[in-house]
Amino acid sequence: MLNHSEAISRAESLLSSETNPDDPELEIDYENVEERNGILIIPFNSVQYLDTRDAADMLLDCWPILVDLATGKARMGTIMDRHIWM
Repeated sequence: MLNHSEAISRAESLLSSETNPDDPELEIDYENVEERNGILIIPFNSVQYLDTRDAADMLLDCWPILVDLATGKARMGTIMDRHIWM
């Protein structure tokens, strides 16, 4: 079973591997990480948005990273996963 720190580390690695060179700089929104039913829900967005919290700077389609604390599996969330964090 992963603790939150280990799960966030896996999410950071996944975000790094999923980011393309031409993407804006992305970062985890550490203030809004939460756990539900054994899954750590880890939102991310552009560094600019996280600095300003201005909706005009927010990137669309940034579904949170989901880390199963029991198995350690980390994956990018999709719209079909909304029931997990809503």
